[in-house]
Amino acid sequence: MEPVTIIVGVICAVVAAVVFFLLGVQYRKKVAEKEISSAEEEAKRIINESIKSAESKKREALVEAKEEILKARNEYEKEVKERRSDLQKQERRLQQKEENLDRKTENIEKKEETLSRKLSELEEAREEVATLKKSEMEVLERISGFTAEEAKNYLIAQLEAEVTHESAMKIKEIEAHYKEEADNIARELISGAIQRCAADHVAEATVSVVPLPNDEMKGRIIGREGRNIRTLETLTGVDLIIDDTPEAITVSCFDPVRREIARLALEKLILDGRIHPTRIEEMVEKAKREVDATIKAEGERAVFETNVH
Repeated sequence: MEPVTIIVGVICAVVAAVVFFLLGVQYRKKVAEKEISSAEEEAKRIINESIKSAESKKREALVEAKEEILKARNEYEKEVKERRSDLQKQERRLQQKEENLDRKTENIEKKEETLSRKLSELEEAREEVATLKKSEMEVLERISGFTAEEAKNYLIAQLEAEVTHESAMKIKEIEAHYKEEADNIARELISGAIQRCAADHVAEATVSVVPLPNDEMKGRIIGREGRNIRTLETLTGVDLIIDDTPEAITVSCFDPVRREIARLALEKLILDGRIHPTRIEEMVEKAKREVDATIKAEGERAVFETNVH
């Protein structure tokens, strides 16, 4: 083989290698460009999907936030309405209490006027008795010819037998009558004073809590269609509050006497176990007698202590 042929073959091989190398480089470049383009498109797609997902989540979050705000607003408005309703009920109750207190005050004033009038009539009767006594003495002196001193002694002796007993009975009757009226007036004045002072105290000063053996007793106290609780409230003039407080009932009233009567009646009914309108009336009457006896005893003790001091 000639050297020229060998050189030519080598040159051809080198040229072919260079050409194939350039073609390979060109092919690799195109493939790389396609991969880069595909990666860019995939990146754009991922970014677009992320943006769409973020916007969707943002919208969902806004919707949820709006729903929460609306729910909170509704709950707040409901709570405000309930509190406003409670305040209106309390205002109505206070207004009724004030009206009752005004009526009681007016009745007390009328009774005071009546007492004053009766005292005036009693004073006039005493003056009339004195006048009649003097007139009888003059007549007796003129008819009998007694001296003034003798006529006086005779008249006194005669009148002592007739007037002493009647005067004592009349005085005793008047004293008993005035004492009873004074007791009633004192009780009303004390109740009125307590009611006036109670407006400046907290609600705990106007309520009493009655313990129950179990929560089933609440239903028995309410009664069928609420007849038992209505009967008890009507007879005692208090408000019974039966709520979720376990094994307890709250008795609310500005008048401590009425509240104590209702409390005692409830305790007796719970111990007795028979709860119906007729039994409620009996227990309320018993409680009233006990409270009246206690008030009377306290009043007598206070008078005794005052006299002692």
